[in-house]
Amino acid sequence: PCGRCSEIHYFRGLDVPCPEPVCRGVGCSCERYVEVWNNVFMEFDRDASGTLTPLPAPSIDTGMGLERITAVIQGKLSNYDTDLFTPILDAIGRAAGRRYEHTSGVTDHPDVSMRVVADHLRAMTFLIGDGVVPSNEWRGYVLRKIMRRAMRHGRRLGLTSPFLYELVGVVVRDMGGVYPALRTGQNAIQKTVLTEEERFEAVLTSGLPRLEDLLDRTAAAGSGVVAGSELFRLYDSLGVPLDFAEDLAGQRGLAIDREAYDAAMEGQRERARAGSKFGAAGSSTAHLVGVALVDAPDVFSGYDTIEIDAKVLAAIPAADGTATTVFLDRTPFYAESGGQVSDVGTIESASGFAADVVRVERPVDGRARAHVVRLRSGAVKAGDAVRATVDRATRDATRRNHTATHLLHAALRQQLGGHVRQAGSLVAPDRLRFDFAHGVAVNDDERREVERTVNEQVYRNTPVVTEERSTAEAIKGGAMALFGEKYGDRVRVVSVPGFSLELCGGTHVAATGDIGPFVITEEAGVAAGVRRIEALTGAGAVVYVQAQSATLHRLLSAVGATGDQAPGAIAKLQAEAKRLARENEQLKLKVALGGGAGGGQDADVIAVGDSKLIARRVTGLEKHALRSLSDSLRDRIGRGVVVLAAEGDGKVHLLVQRMGGRRIDWRCNQCYYLDQPTCMASRY
Repeated sequence: PCGRCSEIHYFRGLDVPCPEPVCRGVGCSCERYVEVWNNVFMEFDRDASGTLTPLPAPSIDTGMGLERITAVIQGKLSNYDTDLFTPILDAIGRAAGRRYEHTSGVTDHPDVSMRVVADHLRAMTFLIGDGVVPSNEWRGYVLRKIMRRAMRHGRRLGLTSPFLYELVGVVVRDMGGVYPALRTGQNAIQKTVLTEEERFEAVLTSGLPRLEDLLDRTAAAGSGVVAGSELFRLYDSLGVPLDFAEDLAGQRGLAIDREAYDAAMEGQRERARAGSKFGAAGSSTAHLVGVALVDAPDVFSGYDTIEIDAKVLAAIPAADGTATTVFLDRTPFYAESGGQVSDVGTIESASGFAADVVRVERPVDGRARAHVVRLRSGAVKAGDAVRATVDRATRDATRRNHTATHLLHAALRQQLGGHVRQAGSLVAPDRLRFDFAHGVAVNDDERREVERTVNEQVYRNTPVVTEERSTAEAIKGGAMALFGEKYGDRVRVVSVPGFSLELCGGTHVAATGDIGPFVITEEAGVAAGVRRIEALTGAGAVVYVQAQSATLHRLLSAVGATGDQAPGAIAKLQAEAKRLARENEQLKLKVALGGGAGGGQDADVIAVGDSKLIARRVTGLEKHALRSLSDSLRDRIGRGVVVLAAEGDGKVHLLVQRMGGRRIDWRCNQCYYLDQPTCMASRY
């Protein structure tokens, strides 16, 4: 579909400078004219040959630049100078210890970095709020690139520690009134941003300066192509990802020599295959990593055992000496994946080496997973024999929660409908979190029924069956696959016969009775069309129920009623409190109507021509009482203006009302700047 197009430009005035000898008007390189709107009059269908056929129903495709319209209305030359961005830029300035000042025509200036951070901060907040999470695929990959670019520009501003997650609150504060899902999901958004910042911090700290130096040298040499071999060395030694380097190089007009990069990658693989024994003298850290990740497959035996004898493939100490990354030829440790956190435990050897496993990183392309350990004693090197042991209590608590998420998923679909689909999860030893697609809040009756359904499956103590099948066979058999997850040719299928059937690679209990009591602690919205349930199982559920029971007993004791009588007793107390509050407001209003400091009720009435003015300071009045007082004073003077100043909760409220007019609440400056005849503060 196509048609003629009209463009609407706004003329900003001759005071905007123009570099041309004579301004060329619309289309000139200056900023005097800005396009704010366009309309395409859709009247033809154009086929591949270019033939135009009239459409049966012509229409107008109109596109308005909301932010440009805002800039025009507010008399600004840049969208970033409008109040859509200034609160975010002010917050970034406070964090960076500088003040934002609009600059144009300069690409390498701190203000440019502030604008990048502001724009990307707003984008990431909305994306995560809508359910997108950082990943290496699809829209999650776009989000990750946006976030990393903002982090890099934060470094240019001197922000060396995670900062974006703290600025999320500014976006939520300004946009949450129109997009309430941002408010309900703020904590989740901030946690997601913080996790991504911490993950990328090592690359920014060590790799970014080296990468920028490489790009500087390339540009200084007059070359437009970055050496692929040097870029690979940065990836191999410091973990600088190729896509990140391509993005940074592209912004400088440079290209990456991909052939040389790929050749260097393959060369390392060949050297690793031909390398000598693990840990041989002279082996570099990069070589050991290459051996561990290239030659050694990921052998996971944790489904059947939590303790195993293994051999160390490589041990890479951290720069600060506080931790070591250990690669094993086989392992019982589950790596964080599919929402389930990794196992913890110990790795020990007969030679005196002992370390606590604090995190296990997911294997890359089927290669050996990495165990991040905190040293307790001794040392370890490639070739050492070790005993790897998973902490049983943590594993048991985690798999209780994991199997419970499967039961919860099935119960939600049973109670709310087949549209319910998992949108994310967290399976930890102390709690579980389950996000699911559902358009409305789960009411109390539905929540209780879901909880009852899950516990009913627990009471039955049904054996949990785990099988390995082909993906096609599993899907055909009704197993639920998660949207966005990648599955190989063979998959693990976890089922509670007659109730739940899902594809899952996590660890699970032997029977549903192992889960123990299941209790939902919270239900809330986290994004548009996405709800979240948090729950506890086992000992955690018992502790929670006991705490709730103790709180209930204290409340019953305070109101002096039994359980059945408590709701009525509390309602009676609330009604009495409201009655006393109304009486108190009425007394305050009577006192306020008595007049100003001069004594009589008309002592503060000032004649202004044929009108009257009352300006009065009052204290202790709520908003509705303040308005009632204004109405009463207005009626008393007949024609004129009433100005009231009230103080409360550390704020000052000014209320202005004129006879026959409308009340203006000056708590908000926006209406002043937009020249609104009546304040819009009540909408905010």
